[in-house]
Amino acid sequence: MSLFYDARSTDYKTPYGAVPAGETITFHLRPERYFGVTEIFLFIVADDDESTQRFVRARWVGLVGDCDDYLCTYTAPTPGLYWYYFRVVSAQGRYYLSRGYGARAEAGAELTERFQLTVYDGAYTTPDWFGQGITYNIFPDRFHRLEVPAADGYRAPRRIHENWSDTPDYRPDKRGEILNNDFFGGSLRGITAKLDHLAALHVRTLYLNPIFEAFSNHRYDTGDYKKIDPMLGTEEDFRTLCEQAKQRGIRVVLDGVFNHTGYDSRYFNGRGHYESVGAHQSQASPYYDWFDFQHWPDVYSSWWGIYTLPQVRENSGSYQNYIIDSEDSVIRRWLRLGASGWRLDVADELPDWFIARLNTAARQEKPDALILGEVWEDASNKIAYDERRRYFHGGELDSVMNYPLRDAILAYLGGGAAEHFVERIETLRENYPRSVFYSLMNIIGTHDTPRILTVLGSSPEMWHADRDRRAAAVLRGEALAQAKRLLSLATVLQFTMPGSPCIYYGDEAGMQGYEDPFNRRPYPWGQEDEEILRFYHALCTVRAQSAALSRGELRFLRADGALLVFERETEEEWYVIAVNRGLQAREITLPCAQVRDVLTQTEKTDTDGAVTVLIAPECAMILDCGKRNDNGVYGKDTDTAL
Repeated sequence: MSLFYDARSTDYKTPYGAVPAGETITFHLRPERYFGVTEIFLFIVADDDESTQRFVRARWVGLVGDCDDYLCTYTAPTPGLYWYYFRVVSAQGRYYLSRGYGARAEAGAELTERFQLTVYDGAYTTPDWFGQGITYNIFPDRFHRLEVPAADGYRAPRRIHENWSDTPDYRPDKRGEILNNDFFGGSLRGITAKLDHLAALHVRTLYLNPIFEAFSNHRYDTGDYKKIDPMLGTEEDFRTLCEQAKQRGIRVVLDGVFNHTGYDSRYFNGRGHYESVGAHQSQASPYYDWFDFQHWPDVYSSWWGIYTLPQVRENSGSYQNYIIDSEDSVIRRWLRLGASGWRLDVADELPDWFIARLNTAARQEKPDALILGEVWEDASNKIAYDERRRYFHGGELDSVMNYPLRDAILAYLGGGAAEHFVERIETLRENYPRSVFYSLMNIIGTHDTPRILTVLGSSPEMWHADRDRRAAAVLRGEALAQAKRLLSLATVLQFTMPGSPCIYYGDEAGMQGYEDPFNRRPYPWGQEDEEILRFYHALCTVRAQSAALSRGELRFLRADGALLVFERETEEEWYVIAVNRGLQAREITLPCAQVRDVLTQTEKTDTDGAVTVLIAPECAMILDCGKRNDNGVYGKDTDTAL
């Protein structure tokens, strides 16, 4: 005996996935007739509060084949995260239907996980410019310099690498600390000088890791939120970058680090390098209220216990005014000077209300401003510090960094089943509002992860090697060739999923490197891997010129072990993406008269209107299929060993 309900099928639930508040949801449950169902109830809970539980009795509305058809409706009154399940009563007993794809409730089954229903504010809109374009992420000190900067003139000592190709400092000092105070001298003017490089890659969003004055080269230990780091340039250099980028159709998004400041900052001033009276120097400091001292001045809350990153109290009125509310607040100031949005560092460590207020201020300053969060998991149901987060209910985050996609790609390319890849992506699509799902920052590498080429080609042994070996490690020969083959598969998946594909600077040049700081080496100008660079140019061109790949519908067609096939489609375009990470060739048959692989520009036709395409081992294809035949099916699949 079984009961069928598929939360991802509009035959059973409409509308699909997340819904705006106030819209009626229709549920159909279709138990087989012989099951003898007498009653079905929908139970639903809002925001994990059991006191809100409501139930709705389904009514019998007819037959669908050999199944009874029971219908019930529910209208979520307010945005929030809702959880639901069904109780089924039959002559055989009572059954529960809970979370699962094509779920069944077997006799005697107990209620496990509930189905998730994300309800959002339908009046809130995300900026449509972000998800449709390509993003490029720059670690500013390491992208491009115009000259070797002077070593003096800074508030704190800095070591300057004269040789652009040096390995970044990674060994601890005598106290066991890695200071991150070695610099290569990349600058805003250096980025401006390379805007044509970005334009050639069809980049539409430039995401910069922190650019404000700081002690460290990563600049996540902010020294002054309202001043460009002097090694990067001036406020005028920033204006020029934004203006020149705009002329090329590129917007600039800044990194906002608002959970903590730097120990060596205007606000904390732990080393006394600033003329201001910092919280570490005096309890009368105007910034004292920003920090949580357990014992002043040396015992205070800090990010992950790192003393150089004192944590702020977001509920401090003066901090809120400085970052968000005042006319010259940090958020408003840099939007006014040319930025188009903010990426929020460690968003899950910022209060929900703080993010919402920040979003409101940004929209007041610039109505299409983007607020994007660093969240590493499914952000729709994220729990941080025992609290369920509210990111997508309306007026909080517009987007997040899509680490779940990166995880899914690496798991699949590492030998995982295509079925598991599909499940991960479909879970996000079901849980996220459509506007968010189509605005995700799709990443395969960041400044917080090893270089993608290294991940795909490194031996297991090297992940456990000492740092000296990892610092000098370079893929060569067959290991490099294998990594490049897998990189082509990874990037095709990255660029053909809904959302904005984000290139971490230098990935297009074949840069390698393990963990920080080896993943943050300077861009190898003039020494790029030309094969990889050509592939990125081709892929970026395809993505930029295709409406289907930027905003088309996504449908998975085949998920069969090593073979993954899906389509992206608009009324005007139809693309089929086929990825074969296996060591055997696979054939697929498409219901059309002609297909063209847009990466290789090869074509294949069939007068019978059904084209069979061979997908070589460790190969990905983006197939322009023109027009679909109404009577065509995806049928033939032949494995051919090579």
